[in-house]
Amino acid sequence: MSIKERLNENVRALRPSLLWQFFAMAMDTPNVISLSVGEPDFPTPWHISEEGIYAIERERTYYPPSLGFTQLRRGIAAYYERRFGAEGYTADNVMVTVGASEGIDLACRSFLQKGDECIILDPGYVAYEPSVILTGATPVYLQLEEKDGFKVKAESLRKVLNEKTKMIILNYPSNPTGGVMTREDYEELVPLLKQYNVIVVADEIYLELVYGQKPFSIACIEELRDQLIIVSGFSKAWSMTGWRLGYMLADPELILTMNNIHQYSTVGPATPAQFAAIEAVSPKSDRDIDTHVQSFESRRNYLTAQLNRMGLHTPLPEGAFYVFANITSTGLSSYDFCVRLLQEQAICVIPGTAFGASGEGFVRISYAYSLQELKTACARIEQFLESLK
Repeated sequence: MSIKERLNENVRALRPSLLWQFFAMAMDTPNVISLSVGEPDFPTPWHISEEGIYAIERERTYYPPSLGFTQLRRGIAAYYERRFGAEGYTADNVMVTVGASEGIDLACRSFLQKGDECIILDPGYVAYEPSVILTGATPVYLQLEEKDGFKVKAESLRKVLNEKTKMIILNYPSNPTGGVMTREDYEELVPLLKQYNVIVVADEIYLELVYGQKPFSIACIEELRDQLIIVSGFSKAWSMTGWRLGYMLADPELILTMNNIHQYSTVGPATPAQFAAIEAVSPKSDRDIDTHVQSFESRRNYLTAQLNRMGLHTPLPEGAFYVFANITSTGLSSYDFCVRLLQEQAICVIPGTAFGASGEGFVRISYAYSLQELKTACARIEQFLESLK
């Protein structure tokens, strides 16, 4: 019997990720500029890193409580109220996780099983579909439209809801599209979500990265609180990708349910990282976030203007740090465009199809890189487009 025959049938159903395929290809390409991965180029602010270092120096290297240190959980609840106006959350509503990725996995494993359906946005982040498939549940794809700003519209949601729908995974600001949902956008969905009693998993990892408007968290819609799970983390806004630290906000009963898995799998995130995070969610760290957002906004404006000037229709993203450029004018598929751009100009971007079938005709380009790198990349992209004429 081969090893594949012994695999869990849900694992056999997983497909290799195009995102990581291109990331690996870029690693083997000389002089490459990779605009592929969503990793801020800023170092973690020093006063945050110092708290992690001090924790080690003070021998705070012991096991953490499974839910996370109470001081950090209180800090996260206070941070959500201070920055987004989400009132009423306490430490009992918070669990600290090993990155936001663990939060998505915990939500899916805690509530989904064979026979259930989970709605996933298309295009959407690459990790959601595998998380659903591994539970035995069925992913159902809600197609987003460029003309709608890649928002979820009530009429589209109604078409995919039925008695088997148990969960929907939302991600705004969006990876890969940069789309943003407002209070009014979410409120249009509330009657349907209540009617079908859908568990709403909202990945808000990019919530701080909103441009030209105040970020809105779905946590502020109190009517959804009993069926809402917020997933977020420290990677993007604070440039703490390698610290592997995330968190979840939900009804205390939901938190304790998910902790039944969490406590047996990871026990909890590293203790020194949690002490660093206590500093990160404090009010004095708000200036770090604001500085990062200002820099991302200027990069966004530059990259979007350059791509449109070259003839690649690229809507100005309202959030996150990606543009979702329309490349249909080149006559190439998303995959072929990215392969040729990498081979001919050593620029790595990601095919839109890595994020779902609706991504055909688009490529995702991250602007979480220096302005100089973006300028060099744009010059090479323009050379590539000229070669296609």
